[in-house]
Amino acid sequence: MELQVGVKAFIKNDRGEYLILKRSVPFPNEPEPNWDIPGGRIIPGEPIFKALAREIKEETGLEMTGDPKIIIAQDILRVEGKHVVRLTFEAKAKGDVIIDPKEHSEYKWSSLADFQKLFHDIYLDPVFKIMR
Repeated sequence: MELQVGVKAFIKNDRGEYLILKRSVPFPNEPEPNWDIPGGRIIPGEPIFKALAREIKEETGLEMTGDPKIIIAQDILRVEGKHVVRLTFEAKAKGDVIIDPKEHSEYKWSSLADFQKLFHDIYLDPVFKIMR
């Protein structure tokens, strides 16, 4: 079994909304692309916060500011033969949002309540409970 470590971020703006991204391609075994938060895998040897800042920049064009706050660590067992340990943070960032259409088809700023109503990554459900 392959083990990977990933980082994700709930990026919060000054209005208390979070940046969410709609995937361009669905996850395996899902009927359609879902809404998610920015993030990705840590490169072996890369410090966690550096990986989080890199993933935020790559997926949104934003620059992470300040120190992110960890929300949860989870086991993601979506694909057979792959075990991802995901660290999810709340973070702040500055700049203008720019997305790559190969990865995400759209973005928006959303309240947690509205985000939960959208078709989203099922592994976010435990995070929503903690953030309420």
